[in-house]
Amino acid sequence: MTDDQTLARGSELLRLHRDPKLLTVVNVWDVASAKTVAAVEGTAALATASHSIAASWGYPDGEKIPLDLMLDTVRRIVESTALPVTADLEGGYGNAPETVRRAIGVGIVGANVEDQLKPVAEAAAQVEAIMKVAEAEGVDFVLNARTDAFALRRKGDPAENLAEAVTRGQAFLDAGAPVVFVPAWLNEEQILTLIDAFGPQRLTTIGIPGSPSLAWQEEHGVARTSYGPMPQNVALTALQELVEDVQRGGGVPATMRMLN
Repeated sequence: MTDDQTLARGSELLRLHRDPKLLTVVNVWDVASAKTVAAVEGTAALATASHSIAASWGYPDGEKIPLDLMLDTVRRIVESTALPVTADLEGGYGNAPETVRRAIGVGIVGANVEDQLKPVAEAAAQVEAIMKVAEAEGVDFVLNARTDAFALRRKGDPAENLAEAVTRGQAFLDAGAPVVFVPAWLNEEQILTLIDAFGPQRLTTIGIPGSPSLAWQEEHGVARTSYGPMPQNVALTALQELVEDVQRGGGVPATMRMLN
């Protein structure tokens, strides 16, 4: 039986996606990053980044990290905050509904699950199975149903990729997913096409440099923007720049904050 705290967090995460205010989630990968992000005023929810969690344990991306280790890391993040947490579960580690069930068991109330360009009917059936698991657990689970129409077809024709994303996203929404994630650099016209197809507060984007502004996305009905592995890259860039400055005879910048 899902505990009351998880139920409340699920309801809140769903509300945040339905709210016309754009939900921004800066992805985290361990307890320290989770506490740092959660402490910033305005942060309403946390999202994990599978790539970043795997990298922090020395594994490449792509479900190479053992599922038990991934879920234990996610559990620690959940226990470190009062905010709702959604997890990147990649393609579901061979059994997406069961992986989601286990994730709910450690307090996760939303997840990215990739379609990996499976046949549309198969991918939609997976979405439906995940939502049935969530229903059985009694939680308002925010499945951020990811389509790889762009991500796995980077050299494909953008118009064809967009049409594929529309077809898949509509199928996932029909199967019960609350929102659809289209990770790619999308221009304003592409985003508007997706919103027209899905409806307002049904599209999730990724904050790639050069993307339309957050204000513009909020105005036009995007539900959520996340940042994938980029926050970890930003943090590691700062660390590398510190090392470079030390090698030049410098040291810790005066702008450093004592965060832990």
